[in-house]
Amino acid sequence: MPVVSGSSGRAIAESLAPLLDMEHLELISRRFPDGEGYVRVPSESIESVRSEPVVLVSNTYPDSGVLETILLLEAISSVRAGELSNYKGLEPQSLPDVGSEIYLAIPYFGYSRQDKRFSPGETISARVIGDMLARCCDGIAILDLHAPAILEDLSVPVEFVSAMPEIAARLSNEVNPDFILSPDKGAIDRASEVATIGGWDFSYLEKTRIDAHTIEHTPKDLDVNGKVVAIVDDMISTGGTICRASDALHKQGATEVHAACTHGLFTAGAISRLSNHVDGVHSTDSLPNPRAVVSTAPALARGLRKLMG
Repeated sequence: MPVVSGSSGRAIAESLAPLLDMEHLELISRRFPDGEGYVRVPSESIESVRSEPVVLVSNTYPDSGVLETILLLEAISSVRAGELSNYKGLEPQSLPDVGSEIYLAIPYFGYSRQDKRFSPGETISARVIGDMLARCCDGIAILDLHAPAILEDLSVPVEFVSAMPEIAARLSNEVNPDFILSPDKGAIDRASEVATIGGWDFSYLEKTRIDAHTIEHTPKDLDVNGKVVAIVDDMISTGGTICRASDALHKQGATEVHAACTHGLFTAGAISRLSNHVDGVHSTDSLPNPRAVVSTAPALARGLRKLMG
């Protein structure tokens, strides 16, 4: 069975394939001079793509990733349906339809932030992307989606998987924290899962506004003096919240503060900013980044096994 990838997800697909006892095939994905995308299933891979169910590993981030994922799904679908007609006249022009059986593994689901309509006239982007993808495949495995409820009733089965077990293992081996903290109430479920796996105490940071320009972050019901603390979240973008929280924890006596996340977007100079405030940053490889030290392949494999029975 093939695990295939385009320009995004290639390294993850290579790690995922042996976990599923599959082979990795790289599909052709490139850009025209005007920036438009081009994809193709190579001729030498057509037989493999048609022989057994296919897993595509691809991100829907950035915008070009959404389009590439849809184009790759369509290319795979055409090959499996035997629709090979082409202007070059290369044979065969058609083959028997072998059925769909295409599964999509998404390490990072872009547009997940817009999971509800905050103001009139908005698009619920997460749902729009989910519906488009569901029309092109038979099941989707998504890693640490911010708000899974928005995709729970898609037209195809969806497995929501988490890298928290792997993050817990990384923290246990490399950090050995005394406490796990959630940066806010919204990340409590993921951070508390890490704490439970590692057998660590857990709390979340409460935000208290001191004045118009100052917000104080305090761990609820925990004394961090002399302790090693790990802040766990699903994603880190600019890193501003983590930096402010780390400064507060250091002022309260924490000896080390580490940040861990599934999705390391690290925008607007976040890596440099974080290096001045925390003692370590631990991210998965759901997106390529300099702090990608945790593999997402085991988590995605767990979801794909359930989807494929």
